[in-house]
Amino acid sequence: MNTAPIPDFAVAATGGETFRLSEQRGKIIVLYFYPKDSTPGCTTEAQQFRDLAAAFAEANCIIAGVSRDSIKSHENFKAKQELPFALLSDADEALCTRFAVIKEKKLYGKLVRGIERSTFVIDANGALRGEWRGVKAPGHAQEVLDFVRTL
Repeated sequence: MNTAPIPDFAVAATGGETFRLSEQRGKIIVLYFYPKDSTPGCTTEAQQFRDLAAAFAEANCIIAGVSRDSIKSHENFKAKQELPFALLSDADEALCTRFAVIKEKKLYGKLVRGIERSTFVIDANGALRGEWRGVKAPGHAQEVLDFVRTL
């Protein structure tokens, strides 16, 4: 695993905030990329991170979900699912491109560009320490938490 520091980035977040990587130093960050707000798999994944949020906090870890949805869509999804963490809007795909999560996928027989469900763990010094690609939502948040507890 390459443990080189992740270059700083800033992206619009729920609550009228800007999520800036450099401002999170000292905490472990779980950055999970998902295809779309309020879809079944994405809802399952968000709920599982939500349900484990206190355990992540005990491990000095913050969670941030990333998709190409608008902040308005994120705010609705966050409120409906009672998510205690920020959702980041990557409408221009800059973050998705940096983490290479945009893939060609088949949807109802058509080829579409979309986010491949992926999760990255960045340590308290800003270095990438873990990554999961092509994730299946059920049980994934617990797997990430187990990994975070080893750091």
